[in-house]
Amino acid sequence: MNRTLQPAHPAEAVKRPGRWLALSVLVLAVLLVAVDATVLGLATPYISEDLAPSGTQLLWIGDVYSFVIAGLLVSMGSLGDRVGRKRILLVGATAFGAVSVLNAYAHTPEVLIVARALLGVAGATLMPATLALIRNLFHDPRERSLAVGIWGAAASAGAAVGPVVGGFLLEHFWWGSVFLINLPVMAVLVVVGVRLLPESRNPDPGPWDLPSVVLSLVGMVGVVYAVKEAAAHGFAPATLAAGLLGAAALYGFVRRQLAMPVPLIDMRLFRNRGFSGAVLADLLTILGLSGLVFFLSQYLQLVQGRRPFEAGLAELPAAVGAVAAGLIAGRAARRFSVRAVVGGGLAAVGLALAALTVVGQHTGYPLIGAALLVVGLGAGFAFTVTADVILSSVPGEQAGAASAISETAYELGAALGIAVLGSIVTGVYRDFTGPAGTPVAAHESLGGAVEAAAGLPAPTAGALLDSARQAFVDGLALAAGVGAAVLLAAAAASWYLLRGQRLEDGVEHP
Repeated sequence: MNRTLQPAHPAEAVKRPGRWLALSVLVLAVLLVAVDATVLGLATPYISEDLAPSGTQLLWIGDVYSFVIAGLLVSMGSLGDRVGRKRILLVGATAFGAVSVLNAYAHTPEVLIVARALLGVAGATLMPATLALIRNLFHDPRERSLAVGIWGAAASAGAAVGPVVGGFLLEHFWWGSVFLINLPVMAVLVVVGVRLLPESRNPDPGPWDLPSVVLSLVGMVGVVYAVKEAAAHGFAPATLAAGLLGAAALYGFVRRQLAMPVPLIDMRLFRNRGFSGAVLADLLTILGLSGLVFFLSQYLQLVQGRRPFEAGLAELPAAVGAVAAGLIAGRAARRFSVRAVVGGGLAAVGLALAALTVVGQHTGYPLIGAALLVVGLGAGFAFTVTADVILSSVPGEQAGAASAISETAYELGAALGIAVLGSIVTGVYRDFTGPAGTPVAAHESLGGAVEAAAGLPAPTAGALLDSARQAFVDGLALAAGVGAAVLLAAAAASWYLLRGQRLEDGVEHP
């Protein structure tokens, strides 16, 4: 950047006018993505009834968004560093809103899967840009910690608003309406963002390397697809081929980045133990949580018989805990230590998931609500602090790439979590023994069983639903146990890797 454009006094850079209003626009982008992700879980039973997807198609509808976004985040984060983070954020938000319409009016499972994939392309532009802009808006580390906390709290608030608003819409409109709520948020983001957001980019970015983009996308999608298919159907030749192709592409991507004078992503960032520990913590945490969360809405509706709006309200404690923890996480990490807050938060989430292994068809809400509150508190502390560590570990010009790594870990963990834990739930569920005359479709998903039962005599329907619900609950409990083990392992890894790591206290000058 031309030095004549730099502020005359460092304080002007540290206390940029309008930075908090600009943050409010970034919060809208986070809400846009978070609402879309959580709404889908509530809509799943209605999608099952209307589009009649197979069990595998239902999982693809749930995780193809994460597949694509994980494959493109690094490339889009690097692109934002080059062409401007504000520009790519606004273009991505516009595309996100437009593709949401395609999702809303999908008429077959295949169309919905494609629409969700396109939504992932648009979504990949949003999250790295928001965190990178925070890095360049807030140069005072304490202010940045608070800004990251608000950013994380917004994501949690979106997770709360999504189910509640989605539940209301599902009770009054068709399932496609849950995607249309993106449109007004997108419109406000674009109109206000044009005026409030400052542009920022890497002053010496180098070229955007297309072969690296292709290698990143092929590698991520190939590996995640292989894990998903292996968990669901075993190691078929096609699955092994996809996994090997993905691994080879990722290896080629890393080699290419190390050889390039100006890479899309500087692999040397991983030499920083704090950076690597924070990224690993994010990946393992989301892996342990996402598959369970994906099926929890189905449990509340299809097993316990709650209305969509009621199910959305039932999930609120997790978001409330995450919002509260996110706002004080930076202060807690400075008073105690980074590894105490991150490791302790993840251990708390692991113990809460372990408590969910005892859920049954008629488990009372106090246990579920308390577990969700602890999950939200633990995750809020951990994610806010790890995001702060990642942002403060890199120079400002690399903020987009570093943010993209953080978000890639998040989305990769989400895809793997839905693939692995979701496949555990589905695998246990499919083996249930129903009464004579149980349709094959009932074994594909719990939504399929509910629909099939509607056309059977009352005694047969009752027996079918009882067997199907019990099998679903058994799968959910097993997935919760696996998730708990993953979270406790993540807590131990964080305690080791983040030792000696501290959040910055001094003023940082650009």
